Amino acid sequence: MKKTRVGLLFGGRSGEHEVSISSACAIARALDSAENREKYDILPFYIGKDGVWRGDAIARQVLESGTPLQSESLDRQSLWKFPPEAAEIEVWFPILHGPNGEDGTVQGLLALMQVPCVGSGVLGSAAGMDKLIMKDLFAQAGLPQVKYASVARSRVCPKLCDDLEEMLGYPCFVKPANLGSSVGIAKARSRAELEAALDSAATYDSRIIVEAGVQAREVECAVLGNEDPKASTLGEITFESDFYDYETKYTEGLAQLLIPAPVPDSVRDRIQEMAVQAFQAINGAGLARVDFFYVESTGEILLNEINTLPGFTATSMYPRLWDASGVSFPELVDRLIQLALARLTR
Repeated sequence: MKKTRVGLLFGGRSGEHEVSISSACAIARALDSAENREKYDILPFYIGKDGVWRGDAIARQVLESGTPLQSESLDRQSLWKFPPEAAEIEVWFPILHGPNGEDGTVQGLLALMQVPCVGSGVLGSAAGMDKLIMKDLFAQAGLPQVKYASVARSRVCPKLCDDLEEMLGYPCFVKPANLGSSVGIAKARSRAELEAALDSAATYDSRIIVEAGVQAREVECAVLGNEDPKASTLGEITFESDFYDYETKYTEGLAQLLIPAPVPDSVRDRIQEMAVQAFQAINGAGLARVDFFYVESTGEILLNEINTLPGFTATSMYPRLWDASGVSFPELVDRLIQLALARLTR
């Protein structure tokens, strides 16, 4: 049987470079598993922190070491020189987290190559990455969310802080609009912390989102599919830190994942239904992880956000949710590739 050549694309210029490498290592092992090695040939491609694409030999070195390549920026012409083996790819598996990876930019490039890729296309990826656009689409779909406000970096001033205090109160959360994995997020409990959080978020993005804090349990659901997506069992995240920040998310042992989440069946069913609705609201494809707040005291369920290219590391919720739902890691990777092949354009 002829094998399908899979381009495993990882690394990237975002602050989640190391997480991308960890995810790619796990996917490479799944593609080389007994279940998949007769189906697929892996051709890894590594995008360094300098933005340069590097082909098979160097990419495999990075996968074997699990650490970034130490390199200096090259001239701009190098950014447009793709490794020649890129022409051999039959389906791309991008596992690039953060800006220039899951925001539609790489998806647009791969679409121009006229080769299918795993995950959402340009629209779904861009909408899923931009928290403000995402929340507007969720609102249009009638999905309940916490109160939030949109802030332009150029408009941060004392009067704006007055308005935010009146509208959202404390605590509140300040986030750059276009970063993933809790990068740049801060919890504000006072005016001083709010001002500091806005200043910090403004260094990451010109658009900022401020959300009202809520006393709730954090529950997540994985979605898999194209036109007829399915929802996984639920997982709950518990942690000792003040909130689910970057360090807590990616440091083993700092957060505990409860799978399945200990919630009533009615809550489980509603969250699964809302996860699929959120996926469809942004025109998602392939995969996504959808995050919720469950206010146990009132039974209220609030949609937090969607991640169209979730992590595949040892601590990542997405593959663990599907494993608990009866889909092993190698089978999950196989299904994602088949979903990409079935969706040549979207």
